[in-house]
Amino acid sequence: MTDMVGVVGYGAYLPVWRLDREAIGQALGSGGGRGTRAVAGYDEDSTSMGVGAGLAALDGAPAPDELIFASATPAYTDKTNATIVHAALALDRGAAAYDIVGAARGGMGALSAAADAAAAGRGTLAVLSDIRTGLPGSADERDGGDGAAAVMFGTGDAVVAELLGRGSATAEFLDRWRAPGDASSRIWEERFAEGIYRELAAEAVDGAVKSAGLTLADVDKVAVGGLHRRAVGAVGKTLAADAELVDDLVATIGTTGTAQPGLLLATAFDTAAAGDVVLLVHLGDGVNAMVFRATDALPSYRERRTAPSVAEQIDGMPIAYPRFLTWRGFLDREPPRRPDPDRPAAPPAARNSEWKFGLSGSRCVDCGTRHLPAVRVCRTCHSVDHMTRQRIVGERGTIATFQADLLAYTLSPPLIGAAINFGSDGESDADGRLMCEITDADPDALKIGDPVEMTFRRLYTTADGVHNYFWKARPVRAARS
Repeated sequence: MTDMVGVVGYGAYLPVWRLDREAIGQALGSGGGRGTRAVAGYDEDSTSMGVGAGLAALDGAPAPDELIFASATPAYTDKTNATIVHAALALDRGAAAYDIVGAARGGMGALSAAADAAAAGRGTLAVLSDIRTGLPGSADERDGGDGAAAVMFGTGDAVVAELLGRGSATAEFLDRWRAPGDASSRIWEERFAEGIYRELAAEAVDGAVKSAGLTLADVDKVAVGGLHRRAVGAVGKTLAADAELVDDLVATIGTTGTAQPGLLLATAFDTAAAGDVVLLVHLGDGVNAMVFRATDALPSYRERRTAPSVAEQIDGMPIAYPRFLTWRGFLDREPPRRPDPDRPAAPPAARNSEWKFGLSGSRCVDCGTRHLPAVRVCRTCHSVDHMTRQRIVGERGTIATFQADLLAYTLSPPLIGAAINFGSDGESDADGRLMCEITDADPDALKIGDPVEMTFRRLYTTADGVHNYFWKARPVRAARS
């Protein structure tokens, strides 16, 4: 008997910042609208958000044999972004890592490729991440949103959602495009593509449900996404006649491009009951559809995992429109009057990758003292080279002390430097102390003793395009307490 193939883990990452769409109209006199959109922080990009989603997906799931990273807005071209995610997740060197970048349809491509790899016996993690940007006042700026999702495919009893069938319909037509180096996309007249998408959606959905041995009447939840809002609405209205339509999060988060199929799946799985059939449909240069059935393992999987659900990440912190424009590069403001930060060098970064990317310290075998970063000589018992590596990612710490510095170099002053204690008592450095930045925080609201969690961020980007990644602490959001 062939092993069941499907999802063995999933997770979502939504940045904490929210832009009220009304603020766009108030500032520009036009545009805007109702609701909010998710905004990646100044120190976030598609890679760093992908790490957050990957950590959530691997919470309670086995380590993958392969990793596929998909984004229409990669932090690097001509360099594999997936290898950074691979290092931050501390995956085995034997686990391959690949990119699918350049178009929003790559998200469904990553899910499909991960499913194929799992069927061949290689558990594969698909990481989908995107930052959606449009010119000030544009529909893309208003309707877009930033976020990431990750879906782990595998086989056997660990499957929480069985993959039953797939369908696809592809056609070449001009809908939206962006030349390399451009800051925003161009869009053809919407009515032209709407009819094409509706026709392709009918073909892809019909193929998916037939390959699953089902009919549309058997579908319990349907999730429809894509950047063409009119076509998505029309297809969703048609399919929702027989099934529950999953919230596409456009009103609160926005359309997240490459990440949207993964976020839609996570939203559906967060509330699905065992036996529910979920139909995922994504429109983008064609239409792809996938059919899943939630297994009896899904409810218990949700109970034992600690990663937050999508609903727990909906609320966020407000961001002013001028700051949003600054972070996106559309408002050129006076930079900090400080020397530019040093360019990170490749050799030491490679030698210290377990610390720089994996946040792995060392614990003394003789006395149990943990050191952050890793050292050879124990500060307590002075034993030499009696250490084991240990990651602190996923652990919570507490703020021992902090300072908001208005003079230090940062793209979003003030820079909040802090000493973070790890350990059960929260008041001492019994299990390690880390000196780092605090992000996603109001310095006036911080207090000594506040709980924090570690998050992978981009410290800065040098003039020659090198991204310097490391970990920061951020306050634990109320929904995750």
